[in-house]
Amino acid sequence: MEDMAPYAVGGRIAPRLNVAQMVRQAARLAEVRPELVAAYQEALRRWSGDPVLRLLGLPIVTEGYRSAAAQDELYTHGRSAPGPVVTYKRGGESKHNILPSRALDVAFLLPDGSVSWSGLLLSKFARLVKAADMRVHWGGDWPGFKDRPHFEV
Repeated sequence: MEDMAPYAVGGRIAPRLNVAQMVRQAARLAEVRPELVAAYQEALRRWSGDPVLRLLGLPIVTEGYRSAAAQDELYTHGRSAPGPVVTYKRGGESKHNILPSRALDVAFLLPDGSVSWSGLLLSKFARLVKAADMRVHWGGDWPGFKDRPHFEV
């Protein structure tokens, strides 16, 4: 994991993980294929090394492995459950449903402690992930449905 020392510029403090969040991140990454973890960690290192990006938010893994039952529940969103459609894959069809997972989802921990799925931040991070390993595919590059938090091998 990255150095979690406080970082501030112009009175703005960059977000950082607490111990419980670091443990949760490590557990999620432990269930993801090593080449995808390596690409994510290299992108995270480069993101954290840029003073401007670091102040915008901290990339975090919101999900790696997902059970078929959890996938089926997500599939109901925008169909039989309220909210927008978030996946077109049923349980067993997603790269999240394999151990180790061939996919992970990313969001951003913001300086105020909230979490964001900003398309702009995700597109910036996606460039770093894809540069770290050309085998990684980003859901934001897909034709049609854009799954911007999603990265897979």
